Formats: sequence, C-alpha cells, structure tokens
Amino acid sequence: MSSTDLQKTCDCAEDHHDIIKFLTDVVDQAVYFKDNYFETHSLDDAINRNRDIEALLTKDLQIFKKHENLALQENKPYYYYLKGKLINLGAEYSEEAENLLSKAIKLDAKLVNAWNELGECYCKKPEFPKAKSCFEGAMKEQRNKVSLRSLSIIYRQSTFSNSQKEIIKNLETSIAYAKEAVQLDPQDGLSWETLGNTYVAYFFMVHQKPILLKQSLSAYTQAEKYIVSRSSPHLHYNKAINFKYQEYFKLALESFHEACRYNPLWEVPRQKENELVMYLKNIQELVNKKGKLKPKKLQQIVGSIDVKQLGLYGGEGFVNSVGEKITLKETPYDNLTPGPNENTVILGKVICSIRTEDNVPFTFCSIDKAGSVIVTSVYNLASGKGVIIGDSVAIPEPFLNEVDFVYNGDTFKFKLVRVDMPVILVVNSKKLGCNMQAGVEISIANKFD
Repeated sequence: MSSTDLQKTCDCAEDHHDIIKFLTDVVDQAVYFKDNYFETHSLDDAINRNRDIEALLTKDLQIFKKHENLALQENKPYYYYLKGKLINLGAEYSEEAENLLSKAIKLDAKLVNAWNELGECYCKKPEFPKAKSCFEGAMKEQRNKVSLRSLSIIYRQSTFSNSQKEIIKNLETSIAYAKEAVQLDPQDGLSWETLGNTYVAYFFMVHQKPILLKQSLSAYTQAEKYIVSRSSPHLHYNKAINFKYQEYFKLALESFHEACRYNPLWEVPRQKENELVMYLKNIQELVNKKGKLKPKKLQQIVGSIDVKQLGLYGGEGFVNSVGEKITLKETPYDNLTPGPNENTVILGKVICSIRTEDNVPFTFCSIDKAGSVIVTSVYNLASGKGVIIGDSVAIPEPFLNEVDFVYNGDTFKFKLVRVDMPVILVVNSKKLGCNMQAGVEISIANKFD
C-alpha cells in the first residue's frame, strides 16, 4: 500500500464514530508502510526511505491533532499510546514519544504494547537499564515476542559485569529469550534474526564451536523468508561478519554490499566491504609476486628450509584426534587437497605478512622447498604476536581452502590454510606457547544501534 493510498484511507474516515479504532488503523498502516517499504519501492529508493516515512508521519500526526479532543474523551491512555507509537516510528529518539508512552502506562499499566514502545524509545536514547525495565514490565502482563527478542538484544549487549561467568549467564539468557520468541511466532523474521545474532555472539565470546555459526546462518536463512527482516541492513551485515570469519569471502562481500543497498547512508558495511576487497587484493598481489622479495633473497630463503625445522612434528610426537601417536608425512604445498589434510604436515618459510584493519586474522605467505606459495590465516593470536620474514613455520594436518572467485572485475585465486589455534604451530623448530593465544573479538550490529 502506497502513502497516497494510506492518506485516502484516512481522509475518507472523517465521520468514523469509533475514533480510537480509526487512529489505530492509521498507525497500523504507517507501521506496514515502514516495515514493507520495499514491497512497493525498489532498492534504488532506499536512500529515500527515512524521508518518505517521515513525510507520512507528518501527515498522520495532523490527523491525530485533528481528532485529539474526541480521542482523549474516548480513551485517553490508548490515545497517548497510539500517538507515542506513531512518533516512535521515526529513526531518532523522541522526547515527545517518551512522554506520551509514559503517560499511557501511568494511566493503564496493563498496556503491553505501550511498555514495549517505551522500551524501544529508551533504546534509541539510549538508556538500556530503563528499556530493560519496560520490556520486563510488558512481560509481567503477557509473554510476547517483542519483549522477548528485545530483552535478548539487551542481554547480549549487556556490560553488567566484566566477569566471564556473568558474560556466559547473560548470553545464555539472551539465547533463551530469542528461542522463546521464535517458538511464540515461527513466522516472525525479526525473532529469527535475533536468534542468529545470539549464536554469533556466543561463538565469539564463550565457545568457538563451529555448530554455532551454522546455527546462526540457519536462523538468518529463516529470517530472510520475511520481508521485514529481509529488508534489515543489520541482518545482511551480520551475515557478512559470519561469512568473513569462516572465510567465505565472496558471500561476505555480497552480504556487505546488500547491507549497503538497504541502507545507503550506513557507512560501516561499505567500509568493511572495501577493507575486505583491499585485504584480498593485497594477498593476491603478494602471492603473485612471491612477497615482492628479490630473486636472490627468495632463493636464500628456499634454500634454508630444512626438515629439522619441523620440530616435534618431525618424529612420532604428534597425537591425532583419536589419541594415537603417529608420524606425520611432510607434504608439498601443491599436494594439499581442499579441506582437512590428515596425517600430513607442511613446512615453509615466511616471505611476507598482510595487514588487516582489525588485525584479525594474522595473515602471512610462506614458500616451500618447491617454490610454491601458500597463504596462512591465524586466528585467536595474542595482540602484537606473529611471525616475520624468514621464520620457518610447520603446520600439522592443515585445512586448505582454495579461494577462486571474481568480484567487481577483480580475480582472486590462491590457496589458503586456516589455523584456529596458534599453539599448534611450530615456528623456528619450537612449538608456540599459550602466551601466543587470545580470543577473537568481533562487533555485530544490533537493532538498537
């Protein structure tokens, strides 16, 4: 329904006897226009979305003003709620909306929707403790999906305590609320999106179980079935963060781009897209030019590679996933196959490192005795740690990803070995210590940001 159709609906209701019902319809139509904007507009119109919504709200507020006296006589608390909700549809915090919604609740504390709207208003301010109290106030009257998913977001963002115990407790509460919201309405895309975000947060802040990232992508897939959540730039941004960490680079770039399309004024996804493209371009150039080292220097590095540099991986000291002590077979880079390469070890020397904006992952290129170059990405590495040109690096049972795609005319084709735990590396014949390891910190976008 277009804004013109909405206005016609309002204009023809001049003699409507139930004014509260009439104004409820006005607000519902405004909500529908905002949530389903891209049903009637192309993505090229995304830059005008906030302007179009504000224009509609201005017209609707004139209708509210026209019928205010009659509506106040009919149902004062509900009128305050409706007007507060209408104003709260704007992108920014509104003191008027806060005052109206507060009045509505004081007059009728059982208005669940008013509690939720006031909570959203405080989130925009932002005053999260007050918002939390509002959503909990709504829950006392009725368990509902809006309160549940909003509380899930607040608990996920919570900084009530810096202790790991409190972080785990808050994230587990966040997951529980998000799951309940989905159970109450499995067709609500925003609840699915919230659940996906909680899984990502739990992965990075508590336990890096790969299943959590798969669960988050599954939740995002459910969310994308519905236009309200599919139109959310936050959903596409958070998907991109997930894809980037899993090194699905093309999908990450496409998702960052999609976030930009749904909100052209949001600079963060565009910045992240550009950073990732530059990162990949740098890798490709350094692979092609073998670290930009001069031939003589490169020859010296290759000639200095020695099996003794395998350290503990050169004997029978490796314990595999089933607890067996085995001898790893040294394998040339070109003989690796995509995925895990069990019972093997690779050895090479560092020829360059690649800087990233957030220093995650630590990325370097190495060369083996045959002169082949491979890229290695190391996650969970302590700040300031890494390897330098000339270091020997041995990696047991390497996991290989063959990067091969084209994006906006740029071709990316190279072999990439991913290392999630730096303590498995042997550098210059010595196994890295636990002081080299730290957690990964990421930032996901939230509805209230």
